[in-house]
Amino acid sequence: MLQSRFWKNFDWILFGFIVLLTAMGLIVIYSTSFKATSLDSSSEVVHQGIFAIIGLVALVTVSRIDYRMWGKMVNWIYGGSILMLVVVEVFARPVLGAKRWIDLGFFQFQPSELMKLALIIVLAKLYADNYDQLERPKFLLISLAYMAVPVILTFKEPDLGSTLVLIVIWLGMTLVSRVRKVYLGALLAAAVAMAPIGYALLKPFQKARLATFMDPAADPLHTGYNVVQSTITVGSGQMFGRGLAAGSQTQLNFLPSLAQHTDFIFAVLSEKMGFVGSGLVVALFGGVMIRGLIIANRSQDRFGMFVASGVVAMLLFHFFINVGMNIGIAPVTGIPLPFVSYGGTSLIVAMMSIGLLESIAIRRKKLQFGS
Repeated sequence: MLQSRFWKNFDWILFGFIVLLTAMGLIVIYSTSFKATSLDSSSEVVHQGIFAIIGLVALVTVSRIDYRMWGKMVNWIYGGSILMLVVVEVFARPVLGAKRWIDLGFFQFQPSELMKLALIIVLAKLYADNYDQLERPKFLLISLAYMAVPVILTFKEPDLGSTLVLIVIWLGMTLVSRVRKVYLGALLAAAVAMAPIGYALLKPFQKARLATFMDPAADPLHTGYNVVQSTITVGSGQMFGRGLAAGSQTQLNFLPSLAQHTDFIFAVLSEKMGFVGSGLVVALFGGVMIRGLIIANRSQDRFGMFVASGVVAMLLFHFFINVGMNIGIAPVTGIPLPFVSYGGTSLIVAMMSIGLLESIAIRRKKLQFGS
């Protein structure tokens, strides 16, 4: 009986969107191995395929677990995630000037990705349990404290992209809560006033990225090179694309090969598949966002509503910033395109976030699963 109810209420439309996005990501990652001088097989697509399978298993597993259980384990989840960030700070070896990964030998695990889900769960628990008292400043301050600890640890790695995602998760979930908006306005004014201090704390390469965002053409051969080449790559695909084994921007590495399957995969997809392919990706992400909002609206309780809202805020910001930096309307921050960009931890965590949405969707009726 429970099995039939599980599959009956499983959101197959949402699942279909995710499978299509992941498949398109694998195809584009494979296409980056096609160069003008060779047709070598890509180890990246094999790795990503393995992570995709693990991610799908994680999605189904999380969806089968009652999402309310995570609220009961919130202290362990949040504390464990903070501990992993501390381990990165103390023990991780720098890679290209940043300490973001724990080397597990067979896998480079990035704790800041898992921290995003931990923050969603701890904020959802806080806001749901104290919903009728959220107009008191006390709970806004508590939520800020929950957010500030991982933000500081992540910023120190340095990982500006994940830092911004954590802030946006907090902001998105706080906006749909009963926290008084006048308090948020005051925080926004304080943040604007402190912006010069925040800018001074940035690393030189982060400042260069912001300067490049403001004027990419100022130094098109150095700091602005990637952005300029990315926008050219997007446009070169025209309507139907150049084909998986074609496209001068990617074939000849005008768009740097090290970033083709990660930060700038949307540009590669646009050149290979054209406006039709990139438009399909945008439409699929739009579908994911709509399904997420529907699940949040139909949730049987406030905890589920807040969890779903946090997941939507996280995925939407990832999508907007990644696509934005590929077309020159957002600064380059190293934020991956969910389900599409190469990266094991980010793909598995994104799949787990969809599993949370599925768990909420399956249990949207109070009489199901012994609720």
